[in-house]
Amino acid sequence: MAEDFKKITEQNSNYNDLEQKSVSELTEIINNEDKTVAQAVEEVLPQIKNLIESVIKQVKSGGRLFYIGAGTSGRLGILDASECPPTFGVSDDVVIGLIAGGDQAIRKAVEFAEDNTELGWQDLKAYNIHKRDIVIGIAASGTTPYVLGAVKDCKSHDIPTGCITCNPKSPLANAVDFPIEVVVGPEVITGSSRMKAGTAQKMILNMISTALMIKLDRVKGHKMVDMQLSNHKLVNRGVQMIREALHIDETQAKALLDEHQSVRQAIAYGQKTHQ
Repeated sequence: MAEDFKKITEQNSNYNDLEQKSVSELTEIINNEDKTVAQAVEEVLPQIKNLIESVIKQVKSGGRLFYIGAGTSGRLGILDASECPPTFGVSDDVVIGLIAGGDQAIRKAVEFAEDNTELGWQDLKAYNIHKRDIVIGIAASGTTPYVLGAVKDCKSHDIPTGCITCNPKSPLANAVDFPIEVVVGPEVITGSSRMKAGTAQKMILNMISTALMIKLDRVKGHKMVDMQLSNHKLVNRGVQMIREALHIDETQAKALLDEHQSVRQAIAYGQKTHQ
């Protein structure tokens, strides 16, 4: 571990006697700290760009994007991965989220699962991981053994890697090809990286998956034309997209959507027949 590595995520909070503060004071403190997160993310946009470009390259070559993490970091990766199929209509094996301890750890912590340096690679091997894939380790500390072991094994198998961490010069950042070190400073509650660190991770994950899906042509203009029509709200949204694209009334748009069961296909058919 580098001599100058310091766990900023574990440094003492800038606030004392939290239990004595009013709810109004607490919300103001938390909000003020949250305001600093977007600026911290902005400072690492070049690193985010580099990682996203590699992700796009790998996925377009037939690979998959894996997120791997423990605790909050693992849950955020799974959240981002799980939202890609309904939002963009891709298969659920394009973006895959893994968490130390398996799916049961999504809801309830699995003791010491994150301390196993071999478990991450085992979880990846269960998906027959290969060189066209890319793995992003998510760990606020940059030291989580489950994540660190996984990316090191990926490197030894020539699988490209990236990371999202909130401590500079961490072992995790040093172990990957495309490190993102977003330094948000101490948490309001000392060491509670579900707060600012988690917010920063969520923002960056949003960028990665959204940019990837746009570059995979899963967005037309600014519309989610490949979204799964899984509830009335989304069906209604789809009808409005078709109306706007084809300049037709709601009844006609609804008929096209009912026929094609896809916003993209309905628009394409409508544009073809109106030529």
